[in-house]
Amino acid sequence: MKNFIYIVFGILFGIILTKSEVISWFRIQSMFQFQEAHMYLVIGAGVVVGAISMQIIKRSKIKSLSGEELEYKGKQYHKGFIIGGIIFGFGWAITGACPGPIFAQIGAGEYPALATMAGATVGAFLYHSTKSKLPH
Repeated sequence: MKNFIYIVFGILFGIILTKSEVISWFRIQSMFQFQEAHMYLVIGAGVVVGAISMQIIKRSKIKSLSGEELEYKGKQYHKGFIIGGIIFGFGWAITGACPGPIFAQIGAGEYPALATMAGATVGAFLYHSTKSKLPH
């Protein structure tokens, strides 16, 4: 029951993803083919809301739901970002989903997304097991 709030937020996030049509394979394909701006506008709105929210959280010294102090650490750039971004982009273009919407797709009855989830899970395990050998 302690984690109930996370379930509620997850369900709300899934509803927002579904209603904004970002789980639509056709919307994602249209984005990658530069046929419509829908996904770019949704992503841009998310970046703006995220940036404003982060500033509010930092300035208000808001703590996590468990009461812990929030820390913000930047990541040092390395070429792995480019390689990983290209792999991520190809996977997104082919499957029509990045990690968040996979669950919303499954919840909406798009069961081929189970294959995407399996691929994402295998990819995460492969990354974890080879992380020390990857460029940095």
